[in-house]
Amino acid sequence: MRSAGARRQELSQHACKRLFLDLGIRPSVTTVRELTQTGSASDIPKDIETFWTNLRSTLRVRVDTGDIPETLRERAGELLASLYDEARQYARAVLDEEKTHLDAVVQAAHAQVREAEIRRAAIDEAHQRAEARVEAGASQIAALEAELKALRSQGTDAQSGLREVIARWEKENEALSERLQLEQTAAARLRDRVDELQGELRQNAEHYAQQIKDAVKEAERRVRPMLVELDSLRGMAATYQAGVREASQKEFDFIQQLSAVRGRADRLESQVRAQSDEIDTLVRERDAQRVQSGASAEIGALIASLAADGRLTAAEIAALGTQLDAHVALPSICPACEVGEPEMQRHEDEFELSCPHCERTSEAASSKLAAVDGFLRSANAS
Repeated sequence: MRSAGARRQELSQHACKRLFLDLGIRPSVTTVRELTQTGSASDIPKDIETFWTNLRSTLRVRVDTGDIPETLRERAGELLASLYDEARQYARAVLDEEKTHLDAVVQAAHAQVREAEIRRAAIDEAHQRAEARVEAGASQIAALEAELKALRSQGTDAQSGLREVIARWEKENEALSERLQLEQTAAARLRDRVDELQGELRQNAEHYAQQIKDAVKEAERRVRPMLVELDSLRGMAATYQAGVREASQKEFDFIQQLSAVRGRADRLESQVRAQSDEIDTLVRERDAQRVQSGASAEIGALIASLAADGRLTAAEIAALGTQLDAHVALPSICPACEVGEPEMQRHEDEFELSCPHCERTSEAASSKLAAVDGFLRSANAS
């Protein structure tokens, strides 16, 4: 109809007739639009309403022949409409039964299809496994054939080698047979010689036995005094062993006494070291007391503060010497880097104050006060 040039209204009316009369489906905008592929959302509802109006006018039967009252005509139209509704309901029920039956058939067909697909997959997998086994068998057969060829070649080589070995063994057997005959002849001669030697051996044995008896008698005569001397030597050896054991015991006792003496000497040495440390501490305290005796604590602190403030000259600090070293306090933080803690080092009669962080130093000075003054001056100069 579309190719024949039918209009939208005709296409929509035809689609509604097909849906309602043939398929028993109530026409809707979606179903009509799917069939006609034309029309808008406002035009298709108008076409559907036109279809329902035409259908109602068609179902309303009008009998023009005869003298039939108007009410009877309307009732006849309603009867036809009700018959049509009953027929449509019956057709729909039959259609539903057919649909149910077809759904069951379709489901069974789907199940059969799924089973068939499963069987096909199993068959494909079995086929693949069979192909893999065939390929593996073919490769194994090829390997076995190659191995068989190698074994055959090895067997041929082994047979040729075996024939050579057999020929060599036959030659060696012949040589050995000849040598055996020679050895048997030599053995016969040796047996004769052995018999002669055995006769001579018996004669010599009897002669040597008589000589041995005579020698034993002579040895016994000479050994008796030696046995007496050996007994005396055994007694002397027992006495010597007892002396050795006694000396060993004495040596062990001496070693124990020596270890005890060494332990006591170690303890005395540790005590001497502790006393020497105490003496050194007392000497340092005495020296400090001697230094402090030159000036009082207040005067020493005052002069040290003046030197720290830079009010004393280098000549005045040199004149004071080490008299106020006991009252000098080292700066806790380097005034130059403000991080490091200055350390005082003494080299014989010289003092040096240095910062381990910035490596600033006071150079060698004759006293602690001079070292602190030089360190502060170098920091202030920087």
